[in-house]
Amino acid sequence: MTEPRDRDLPGWAKDASFGIFIHWGPYSVPAWAEPVGALGTVPDEQWFAHCAYAEWYANTIRIDASPAALHHAEVYGSVPYEYFLDQWRAEAYEPAEWARIFREVGADYVVPVTKHHDGVTLWDAPGSEGFNTVDRGPKRDLLGPLAEAVRAEGMRFGVYYSGGLDWSITDYPAIEKGPDISEFRPTNAEYAAYATEHVRNLIDRYQPSVLWNDIDWPDAGKADGTLDELITYYRSVVPDGIVNDRWGADVWDYRTSEYSAATHNETGIGWEHNRGLGFSFGYNRVEDESLTMTPREAAELYADVVSRGGRLLLNVGPDAAGRIPEVQLRTLKGVSSWMTELKPFTTDRRPVTGEEVAVTSAEDNWCRAWISGDRLVVVADRPEAVEVAANGLEVVSVALPEADR
Repeated sequence: MTEPRDRDLPGWAKDASFGIFIHWGPYSVPAWAEPVGALGTVPDEQWFAHCAYAEWYANTIRIDASPAALHHAEVYGSVPYEYFLDQWRAEAYEPAEWARIFREVGADYVVPVTKHHDGVTLWDAPGSEGFNTVDRGPKRDLLGPLAEAVRAEGMRFGVYYSGGLDWSITDYPAIEKGPDISEFRPTNAEYAAYATEHVRNLIDRYQPSVLWNDIDWPDAGKADGTLDELITYYRSVVPDGIVNDRWGADVWDYRTSEYSAATHNETGIGWEHNRGLGFSFGYNRVEDESLTMTPREAAELYADVVSRGGRLLLNVGPDAAGRIPEVQLRTLKGVSSWMTELKPFTTDRRPVTGEEVAVTSAEDNWCRAWISGDRLVVVADRPEAVEVAANGLEVVSVALPEADR
């Protein structure tokens, strides 16, 4: 099988510390989920019926008496999920504006969803006729203009693809229990060929620097060698591209975690932590400021991930029109100047070890530190109250944004 390169990431990925995830789809029309809590904090037997992920709306509304099903019946009656594809207009979509915002907050790369579990593709994917954003809804390719805008701002462009689930081609019942959902995955050769053709087309059209698969890959494609062939082809087209770890096969370059799930993957250098600004990835109109990360909280998360050798992939969920909601912009804009100050000190980094340097801070003084080249970087509430033995390293101190709640 293709060998993973988790210890030999390309230079840009080693230096990258911050990415923007984008979940945008027909689920952005109802934009509703029960904000029960973050993934990993809700018992598995309760998660799917009370799912906080708005992008899972098509599944949650099929669970009898779930809050989402009751909400759907009250607001939309008995209309099928597919109705929202036709209601999705993207009339305010300005990819250049998105890219400017992402660059100003310090993003190194941007990864939009190209097909989520609902099966709707955001480009005219091969074989997706009648179920993509070119044929219906927005009536256009939503990926190409974003790829161009992201690269024009000097950032890398990646793609997310749901290889493990596709509710548009299966007639399985709703997923109600977890965490093992393998019985609900399409695994046959036909779906493997369908998904493979999609991802190959994404590679050819957009040359993504990140290939981000989700849930798993159809078993037939793992067994017949076509997944290995696909990854080999990707590496030939994008030699410095990187592949995540959610394929159910050893084709990955780096490990991922999500909220408090899979945190055992947060070791070494180059892993990636991803989460939303609230409990959801897709836009959830229920999530107000009280349920959305503040600039201070985003800064703490970023500094913590960087200090331990990882990258932060922080999600935004645009509304159906294509606007980034104000509650999310508040966080991004509120942390942007702080990120701009800190970003130059996040390259060539590695975690601090006790044998190299010592960093001591009181419990009431939040503090993280890492080494960047020949510098010791200290981020704290009160950097002046941190004691360091830098062992010849230049010390760079950065104060956290003030608490904003």
